[in-house]
Amino acid sequence: MSIPDYLASGEPARLIPVAADTNKEIRAASILLASFMSVPPFARAMLGSIGQRTGTRTDLDCFTEVVFSNDPEGQKSRPDGLIVLDSGRGRTWRCLVEAKIGRADLDAAQVERYLALAKSQRIDSVLTISNQFVALPEHSPVQVAKGALRTVELFHWSWMYLLTQAMLLLNDRDFQQPDQRFILAEVVRYFSHPSVGVSTFDQMNTEWRELNTQVQTGAKLSKTSPEVENSVAAWHQEVRDICLLLTRKVGRSVRIRLSRAHVESPVQRLKDDSTHLAEKHELTCTLEVPDAAAPISIAADLQRRSLCVSMALTAPRDRQRTTSRVNWLVRQLPKANPEGVHIRAIWPGRASATQATLASLRDDPSRIEGSNKSLVPTQFEVVLVRDIAGKFGGSRTFIEHLEEAVPYFYEQVGQHLRAYVAPPPQVRKDDGTSEEGIEEVVEEAATASTEATDQVQATPVADISTFRPDITETR
Repeated sequence: MSIPDYLASGEPARLIPVAADTNKEIRAASILLASFMSVPPFARAMLGSIGQRTGTRTDLDCFTEVVFSNDPEGQKSRPDGLIVLDSGRGRTWRCLVEAKIGRADLDAAQVERYLALAKSQRIDSVLTISNQFVALPEHSPVQVAKGALRTVELFHWSWMYLLTQAMLLLNDRDFQQPDQRFILAEVVRYFSHPSVGVSTFDQMNTEWRELNTQVQTGAKLSKTSPEVENSVAAWHQEVRDICLLLTRKVGRSVRIRLSRAHVESPVQRLKDDSTHLAEKHELTCTLEVPDAAAPISIAADLQRRSLCVSMALTAPRDRQRTTSRVNWLVRQLPKANPEGVHIRAIWPGRASATQATLASLRDDPSRIEGSNKSLVPTQFEVVLVRDIAGKFGGSRTFIEHLEEAVPYFYEQVGQHLRAYVAPPPQVRKDDGTSEEGIEEVVEEAATASTEATDQVQATPVADISTFRPDITETR
């Protein structure tokens, strides 16, 4: 594979690159890009996440350490990689790749420089890869000038996201060519090794402990303070990491539920969540597990120093008593560890919610009833509560407890819950379809019609002037 004419230098991506031990980024980028060319299903999954389709008629070429012939900065601009996707229909999509690994974070100035380079070379996109997490590939962990994105798209993958998608392919897909499975398995083995530098999100920001101290002492939080904004940014990365953690455990893609405004603007998401944290002293998110009974809600309460993981289900409408509705839920969790698990009942109207432990409701389902015994609950929330006290303020211990609680909740509770499905209507014993039944219906209808006619004839016609006094008679 020869390099394109518009490149002054560059190398085809290699599965076994020759690079210095100190240049881990080039080595990782080369192995990743080479795996795209060697394992089409992997390339199809990853490029599909940024809107590019690949098929049997597309040609995919990848290069590393590229320098463009007509770049005025010359050797100063050396992106880690270049992806060239030829669709075979006269359209070629090209993308610059900038990779960081280990503790190295992306630099906004460098990303903007590559965006400018892409614009000057008429390249469609810039893709960044690092251990930083984002909710969607369309989001970026760095803020760049809006003008830099007018003609060039910016995407981002975390290394853990790439590794998770590769693991999903190995678990779910039957490869027609055994060598593709072998190559992808080796790629997963390589990126899973601790020496490579691929890592999860393992600690909150440096301001996290100070933020917790401010909340505990009753200080007023500013939504634009570094303590608040940086904590929310770290929370967003941790939420994405939890998604990938659950994805690997259940073998299905777990997603973050975001509003349309937050999908379109991660900056707006940061602002809104910073406002919520400053006012409510709480960090929240919602995860969607495919085919689960309900989304998983996660809340970190800085005031109470507790973690809450929950799922909400609609109560069965075909059961008329509170105890029957509670039993419907409790029987779904016969083997769940009840420690820390609570059931919250939501009632119609303005009635306040009530709550009881799972253990107590197993013994007596009526313990959740409110003062108005005539009401029945319309919704249940199953909640796992973890009070972690002083460990809540620790940058690492907070993450450790959170990443233990969410998978634990899903294993003990979430995977066993089933949403209420209304039963189909039943055929009545006397449904009126028999010959005798039809005759009775016809006779009843005829009798009702005759009675109605006789009543109309017996009713005297009122003078119209009594209804419309403003109308006068004319001759």
